[in-house]
Amino acid sequence: MEVVKIENVTRTYQIGKLETHALRGVSLSINSGEFTALVGPSGSGKTTLLQMIGCLDQPTSGRVTVDGKEVTSLNRNQRADMRKGHIGFIFQFFALIPTLSAYENVEMPLLLNGHSPKERRDRVMELLNAVDLTDRANNRPDQLSGGQQQRIAIARALAPKPALILADEPTANLDTENGKQVMEIMKRLNQETGETFVFATHDPRVINYASRVVTLEDGVIVKDSKG
Repeated sequence: MEVVKIENVTRTYQIGKLETHALRGVSLSINSGEFTALVGPSGSGKTTLLQMIGCLDQPTSGRVTVDGKEVTSLNRNQRADMRKGHIGFIFQFFALIPTLSAYENVEMPLLLNGHSPKERRDRVMELLNAVDLTDRANNRPDQLSGGQQQRIAIARALAPKPALILADEPTANLDTENGKQVMEIMKRLNQETGETFVFATHDPRVINYASRVVTLEDGVIVKDSKG
């Protein structure tokens, strides 16, 4: 089943008189359960494409469909609802709320989606166990290592059971060992739960875990390979 469908998408940024063509007629389908890496050099368009999929930006032309819903023409509030209910995000800089504990950070999307206290508790503990951090439930982010913070971010992204998880350079701020742990957890969760992961990266450590690698250069897809 298709979770993402990109149809002839372009994205042009106008800065004064200068036009930058970030995407040039990109088409791409991503099926449920895939573990896909978007790769390419800086300026290739991979982050822009990830933002299109995540309803964080809108194309200049073309169509984007996420979880069966055409999102290209949605307004800002409707795109926010799509992100809240259908898409989980993992960021390069973790983006945890510093005043909340690990438990509360994972719980936050469940609170926003109106889950009951018991549902929240059961789901948070299930996810903390999945990322091997039940013993850190009461720690704030500044009491966790970078790798632990990213594992909490993974748990938070998974909490509302979204249609897909998007990760932007998920290992960029981690050392080799922590980057390996984070990727192994993401891959294991993908295999065990069938969760769809799409991540933008230039890190060979990350690319090696992908079951599909989509390579972009100058705003176009130049290679699409499945392992």
